[in-house]
Amino acid sequence: MPQNNPKIFLISGPSGVGKDSIIDEIRKSYKDFHFVITAVTREKRSDEINGVNHFFLSEEKFQSMIDNEELIEWSKVYKNFYGVPKSQIQKPINVGKSVILRVDVQGAKKIKEILPDVVLIFIKPENLEFINKNLRDRGENSEEEIKRRLDTAEKEILLSSNFDYVITNPEGNIEYVINTVKDIINKNL
Repeated sequence: MPQNNPKIFLISGPSGVGKDSIIDEIRKSYKDFHFVITAVTREKRSDEINGVNHFFLSEEKFQSMIDNEELIEWSKVYKNFYGVPKSQIQKPINVGKSVILRVDVQGAKKIKEILPDVVLIFIKPENLEFINKNLRDRGENSEEEIKRRLDTAEKEILLSSNFDYVITNPEGNIEYVINTVKDIINKNL
């Protein structure tokens, strides 16, 4: 059902904080929203599907999207490119659908500059051990990657003050975060 005033909600936070799990649950409650699919050049994880979790692209194809100005923002993170296709936001908004997207902290800052009405939600870990455990449980990150992601998480947490809302994800209580995100969405619609 089209909305009179569609909104853009951006969820961000450090790697391993639970963003995907939170969005998977939010998706069940907001079936009329568009959930942005980002473009990435990293390898697909074992539980991911191309065109559902991300558009998994070659660096050449990603560069072509940059050259053709098809991305609202992009950046290189952990040796890979990540970007938000403009069409993933413009098309749903044009037909009256609110949008939820998940990007890293630097991407959130760029998008806020371009789209000042976006609602920024930062998911913060209870502590860095929470992220360390989640990254190790994935079983898909090397020790070097885990260390790099933990170092980045520390820096990203310091930037959380730039967000409209900051929610701490208490270990073992993701329901709290999901319900808080839903409250934020409902308050801003």
